[in-house]
Amino acid sequence: MSDSAISTVGSAQSELWLQGLLTVAWADGDYTDEEKALVSDLLGNNEVDNFQPLKPQQLVDIFTPDDPKTDDFLRTAVMVAIADGTYSESEDQLLQEFCQALGRTNEILSGLKATLVKQEGEQCVPTGEERHDLLDPMRQWLDQMQIHDPKIAHFLCRMIPAQCPFEQDVVLFGRKIVHIPPMCKLNPLYEQLVGLRFRALSYLADQSEDAPN
Repeated sequence: MSDSAISTVGSAQSELWLQGLLTVAWADGDYTDEEKALVSDLLGNNEVDNFQPLKPQQLVDIFTPDDPKTDDFLRTAVMVAIADGTYSESEDQLLQEFCQALGRTNEILSGLKATLVKQEGEQCVPTGEERHDLLDPMRQWLDQMQIHDPKIAHFLCRMIPAQCPFEQDVVLFGRKIVHIPPMCKLNPLYEQLVGLRFRALSYLADQSEDAPN
């Protein structure tokens, strides 16, 4: 494991990093009980309603252009945005602002937006080879992610499901009316999410940290 993979971030950087990821998780405006509990657990903030979203300009105070953790922060932010298999306009806008504040090109997001972002209530989903080619740069970029901090590792393990949600049939009056495929079939970046969760668990094991329940 490389030195950059096992180095830890500073306390202030860690807290702001988590604040940024939670800002992405809440970008759609839907604050579930699970997400509120996550804020309390990770930030030690019992007054969840007082949580302040991270402003992109705040990132400049803790990340420098030549810091490899800058790109890793953006990778984790993208992972959080797509963890539920969707990528909304509000999430895309926030990540665009993060990239701009950190002096990074937002070109990497273009394939993600063209493939997953919702347009007027519908999913924009290219098929076949077109979809594969659009997301290849994103896959390669995400696969370079390294874990630097136990708090962030715990957060990622909590956000990313431990296994692919099961497929199911919806039955009404004894007749199947719809078949829902497993989420791993719907999320074209599911393998990257699983890989990141595994790296987070491995990091915690190397640091003799307990894995999340």
